Amino acid sequence: MKSLLRVTAACTVLSLWVASAVPQSAPTPPSRQTAALVAGDDDTWTIPDRDHINEGTVTVITAPAGGVTVIFGSDMARVLDDDNLRVLPVVGKGPVRNVVDVLYLKAIDMGIVTADMPEFYRLQYKIPDIANRLRYIAKLYNNELHIIAPKSIHSIFDLEGKRIVAQTDVGYYAAKVVFTRLGIKATFDYRTDDARAIQKIIDGDADAYITSTGKVFPWARYVENQDRKLHLVSVPYDRRLQDLYLPSTFSADEYPNLLEPGETIDTIATSVLLVSFNWPENTDRYSRVAKFVDAFFSKIDEFYKPPRHPKWKESSISIQIPGWTRFKAAQDWLDHHNATAVIDTGQASGSITPSSQEFKQFVNQRTNRHNLSPDDVVKLYNEFVEWSRNKH
Repeated sequence: MKSLLRVTAACTVLSLWVASAVPQSAPTPPSRQTAALVAGDDDTWTIPDRDHINEGTVTVITAPAGGVTVIFGSDMARVLDDDNLRVLPVVGKGPVRNVVDVLYLKAIDMGIVTADMPEFYRLQYKIPDIANRLRYIAKLYNNELHIIAPKSIHSIFDLEGKRIVAQTDVGYYAAKVVFTRLGIKATFDYRTDDARAIQKIIDGDADAYITSTGKVFPWARYVENQDRKLHLVSVPYDRRLQDLYLPSTFSADEYPNLLEPGETIDTIATSVLLVSFNWPENTDRYSRVAKFVDAFFSKIDEFYKPPRHPKWKESSISIQIPGWTRFKAAQDWLDHHNATAVIDTGQASGSITPSSQEFKQFVNQRTNRHNLSPDDVVKLYNEFVEWSRNKH
C-alpha cells in the first residue's frame, strides 16, 4: 500500500551508517440483516442482531472534548465503521486514567495514551513497567509540551521553586517526568480546575501553566492576553530528555497571542499511542481488536486526506516505540505486508527522504556513541525526522 512506500527500513539505516463491548438488553430483532445504508422513503429498516453488533463493536477511550485525541476517536469511527465493524469512541479523562481504564474497565477495548506514561507510572505509582501489561497498536500523533507563564519566565529552568498548575491528565504526567529528569523542583497543583488555570497565573496564585497536547491547542491559541504579559516558555532539547521525547517548536503563526510576530521557540513532544490490553490470543477481546487492526491498517491512507485532522500526518502504523511491545495482531499484519522493522516519517505527502549522510551528521551532533542498539537508532531517526520537518 501507498503508505508503506513512504517508510525507511531501520535495517537499511543501520547498514548505511553503523555498517469488548458489554451486551445491552434490547428487543429480539426479526433478522440478522443490518439496516440498509441507502433506502427509499417506503423501505422498512430492520434492527441489527444484538450478537452481530457486539461481535463487531470495539470501544476506544479518548480524552475530554477540545483536544486532538477526541477528534482522532471520531475520525476512526467515521472512516472505519461498516456493516461488520463499529468503532465506539468513549470520552475519557486522558492518558493517565486511560491506562487504568484499559486495564480494568470491562467495556473498554483500546485507549489513547502517551509514550512517556510508563515512566510516569514508575515515578508516581511505583509500578516498574506498566507497559508490560499493555500492547501498542500504532502511533497516532505528537503531543507538544506547552508552558504558559509571565514573560519573566524565559526557560523551563526558570521554574525552579515555582508554583505550577498542571491538571493530572492534561499536563502533570509530562511535567512530572520532565522536571524529574531535569532536576527541577517545583510545586504542582494537579487537582486544578483546568479552565481557570490561566486566571490563577493572572491573579498571582500560580507562576505557570503546563499542558501536554497536540498543537495547535485551541484553548491556548485563543486565551485572552491583550496586555501581552503571558507567553509560551522555551523547553530546550536537553540530552536528559532525548531517549523519550522528540524536538519540536512553536511559532507565532500557531500562537499569535502568546508569541511575538516571527518568533519561534523550542519545545519537546511525546508520541501519542493507540494501545490495548495484552489480550490472550483465541479470546473474544483479542479477535475484536484484531478485526479493528485489519480495518485500520488497511485504510490508513484515508486518514491522511482532508477533512481529517492534519495531525494524522504524524501517524505511523509501523514505527517502533522503544520500551513498548506491539499488539501481536498488528505485528502479524505488518509481517504479512512485508512491513516489519521500519521507521515511518508519518507524513502522507511531502515525505522527507533524507540521505544516510545527513542522518549520520545528525547523530554525531546528538551523541558520541558508535555502538548504538537498533532501538537507539529508531529513536534517533524519529528525532531526525521531526528535526527535518521543522527545518523545512
